[in-house]
Amino acid sequence: MSVNQNITEKTYRKLAIQVSLSGFKFCAFDTLNNVVLFVKTVDFNDFPKSNKVEDHFWKAFVEDRDLTKSYDEVVVIHENNLSSFVPSALFDENYLGSYLQYNTKVFETDFFAFDELSTFEMANVYIPYVNVNNYLLDQFESFDYKHVNSILVSKLLEASKNVEEKQVFVHLGNGHFEIVIVENQKLLLFNSFDFATKEDFIYYILFTAEQLKLNPETFKLQLLGDIYGESDFFKIAYKYIRNVSLMGVYQTQKHNDFSTEENLKHFILFNS
Repeated sequence: MSVNQNITEKTYRKLAIQVSLSGFKFCAFDTLNNVVLFVKTVDFNDFPKSNKVEDHFWKAFVEDRDLTKSYDEVVVIHENNLSSFVPSALFDENYLGSYLQYNTKVFETDFFAFDELSTFEMANVYIPYVNVNNYLLDQFESFDYKHVNSILVSKLLEASKNVEEKQVFVHLGNGHFEIVIVENQKLLLFNSFDFATKEDFIYYILFTAEQLKLNPETFKLQLLGDIYGESDFFKIAYKYIRNVSLMGVYQTQKHNDFSTEENLKHFILFNS
């Protein structure tokens, strides 16, 4: 949706905000040149304690003028594990809650949303942060919102075109990671795991590989997200899996001046 309707007021700027319960990060795009201008992170742990996430957003909007500038377009990305991918053939938007009841606790009062991934004949059903959306509606005339995993899976499926082998990706986030297995634009598996230690991390990866009969000596694991070559998570993956690498982010990096590490960390935000 367009925030500024009058063409004479166009800023050729887009704002993307990736929100979670522990904080949010945001970046701005120059839409004329298709480049990322900046990226910033807001950690709620740096703020005075409050029971309301909205208070943290209010403080951030007061303190950072980049959040209150004029933008032609605003997109909000909800980061949580309250989502499920559903093939289009089985999808009915009248029964959104039923798709989530097997992997998360749902309540009658929950609000459900979905992102349609029509290119890949599926939808991602999820529970957005309604309180965050309501707060942001007071800040912007309008915005679009989607789920973090919709962007992640779409981009990995796009990258798998004409690759006739199973590709295993792990995206590392804050206290959680996602395993995505694809083969020539088909989603074979998606799962999200909460974890605390590097041992948890490798256990879930090896367990998933075993379920799919993937041999750690032969399958290729590509890592992205908040990870780098010298991190403990990369090292332990390399210890137990023969073929481990950081995912190539050349296409994303074409549109910004940030390091490879930052492009891996902000892969979802930069591709929003």
